Amino acid sequence: MRLYSLSVLFKGDPQVLLLKAAYDVSSFSFFQRSSVQEFMTFTSQLIVERSGIGSRASVKEQDYLCHVYVRNDSLAGVVIADCEYPSRVAFTLLEKVLDEFSRMVDRTEWPVGTPATIYYSALDDYLSTYQNPREADPMSKVQAELDETKIILHSTMESLLERGEKIDDLVSKSEVLGIHSKAFYKTARKQNSCCAVM
Repeated sequence: MRLYSLSVLFKGDPQVLLLKAAYDVSSFSFFQRSSVQEFMTFTSQLIVERSGIGSRASVKEQDYLCHVYVRNDSLAGVVIADCEYPSRVAFTLLEKVLDEFSRMVDRTEWPVGTPATIYYSALDDYLSTYQNPREADPMSKVQAELDETKIILHSTMESLLERGEKIDDLVSKSEVLGIHSKAFYKTARKQNSCCAVM
């Protein structure tokens, strides 16, 4: 799971303006980085241009997902991530960034701003923090813990079932147990196996 770009844009009437952006292009070749960054900027502007006011969308392009959120006040955010990155976390990040940006940057600067004139330095921190969605997002962390617990529970159940099969073999082969003890064990086993384990 990886985030590549986090951008804040303004959906103006004639054109979409990039206000601020942060990029992580370290996974690309050194000679490709500037081209990749330019392409991410272009893609972000194009997606915002084609999205309606007050909309959220995820657009798949090859192995990447572009998550866009355009607010009713024409402020927009775009996250470019790989396909494994959870959409819910991406939209949570966009909402958080846009809310903070709208509080810190005056609304009159949006239609005329550029990355050089807008002072907002939190995007790099957000991009870094949200690289691992499990650490940045409490819901993802809880979900990961539940998944781990489920895996442990399944492996425990499998080992118990294997153990149960071995006990059945031992009981049937035992010469020490009497006929009544074997019958009691088989009856108890049938009574306890009322529920199927998945």
